[in-house]
Amino acid sequence: MTGATRGIGEATAKLMAQRGAYVLASGQDLERGNRVVAEIRAAGGAADFLSATLTDSDQCQALAAHAVEVAGRVDILINNAAIGVFGATAAVPEPDFDACYALNVKAPFYLVAALAPAMAARGRGVIVNVTTMVASFGTAGSAVYASSKAALNHLTKCWAAEYGPHGVRVNAVAPGPTLTDNAKAVFGEDGLNKMMRQAPARRTATPDEIAEAIAYLASDQASFIHGAILPADGGRTAT
Repeated sequence: MTGATRGIGEATAKLMAQRGAYVLASGQDLERGNRVVAEIRAAGGAADFLSATLTDSDQCQALAAHAVEVAGRVDILINNAAIGVFGATAAVPEPDFDACYALNVKAPFYLVAALAPAMAARGRGVIVNVTTMVASFGTAGSAVYASSKAALNHLTKCWAAEYGPHGVRVNAVAPGPTLTDNAKAVFGEDGLNKMMRQAPARRTATPDEIAEAIAYLASDQASFIHGAILPADGGRTAT
């Protein structure tokens, strides 16, 4: 699992371990990663931390190879690592644009390229991509981030078509505003709540709630679900 050292990623890593998965938690921050792994182990789970910076195909291939070396095989890939770039289109620096697309689009692409063929050869595997509700509608100031996640939504469907016939399920979870440290730093808790004022849920999500959606799609209980973009947004995009 990429982006596994805080927020939604941390909650998902802990939940997957609780349900019996051997979790390879990947991220950039060694201190946070070791903390997450230590907490998983203290709770009786199995986990290791794989440090990685996913900015190009070589780094993605290296992470995939490291994961296989450590675990023997990868049965479930959760592409969660992401960067949010927000602001007026004319004000977004090219390096910020490139960084957003590198982590949000290229990294999942090359991790799938590195790991999905072996899943297909075994006839079994699961890929869950974490996107966002704003990938499905237009919002001022989110052109870069939202479009990168819209690309990942479409890749989800393409990979379902490509790998599904070989036993590999590919789906995505599209969270709405979630009370993570990152989101609160960017929007503030009041700002997050304001986004959900008109949604049926009338509140923001917790990381644990999004983790449940991800874990469901990763489980055998979702065995007949392929190519789905599961909204976990309190009904915001539906209404």
